[in-house]
Amino acid sequence: MPLTRLSILPSTAALRDGLSSALFAAGAQGLQEEGDALVTVLDEAHARAHLDAFVEGARSVDPTCVVEVSELPDVDWSSAWKSRIGAHELGALAIVPPWLAEGRDPARTVVIEPEMAFGTGEHETTRCVVRLMEGVIRDGDTVADLGAGSAVLAIAAAKLGAERVAAIELDHDAINNAEQNVATNGVGDRVIVLEGDAAVLLPLVAPVRVVLANILSSVITVLLPVIGVAVPAGGAAIFSGILVSERERVLAAIGRAGRWRVANETSEGEWWAVVVERTAE
Repeated sequence: MPLTRLSILPSTAALRDGLSSALFAAGAQGLQEEGDALVTVLDEAHARAHLDAFVEGARSVDPTCVVEVSELPDVDWSSAWKSRIGAHELGALAIVPPWLAEGRDPARTVVIEPEMAFGTGEHETTRCVVRLMEGVIRDGDTVADLGAGSAVLAIAAAKLGAERVAAIELDHDAINNAEQNVATNGVGDRVIVLEGDAAVLLPLVAPVRVVLANILSSVITVLLPVIGVAVPAGGAAIFSGILVSERERVLAAIGRAGRWRVANETSEGEWWAVVVERTAE
């Protein structure tokens, strides 16, 4: 069904509230601000019945307002969102949605079905961890992914050579998506999805040579003692989900935790991630 876009640009900002009231009185079901303009979108029937009333109501409040009426393209929004999800080439691996996976090497492709669970490759924090993982994960590694979300990082760890990966996630709504992604990528023999609190479950799967934690910086700092016990000397952790502005605070917390050495770090946009190695002393 075609949609009509109505944009009203006030002649002065002082008339914005009056215009808004007039549009709602004429039958507008919603308004949004685009710069200085007020915009509403009408379906075909609504436009036919109310468009003239909208324009007349606006003119009654602000005779010199600028009115623009345009038809929006007829889009199937149930599938159009897919155009916003792309393939992300991240060193040795790529993260892609299922509809872009054809023809790619499965060993170097992490296929993620975009759902509510975090981790499709669209966010900078995920990409930062995957880039750093290539220099950390070794063949045969044991890994724990804390706050696994879609299990994207756990799957990536398996495809980089990890032998046993625990994808730990507290959010029940994310578990099904994580398990589906593990199955889709053919790593069910190496990745297990566990539902629960990382502070409780990590000690049960320890020791692990690598911990991945793309979560809030405040949660990372709380979990540092648990992670320190789970990772033996020579192991490593990759922390992400941290704003660049939080870098110094997080580094200070890592320093206070003891026996961690910063080995690598990266950033993208406003987000920062770090590799820390567990030392013997």
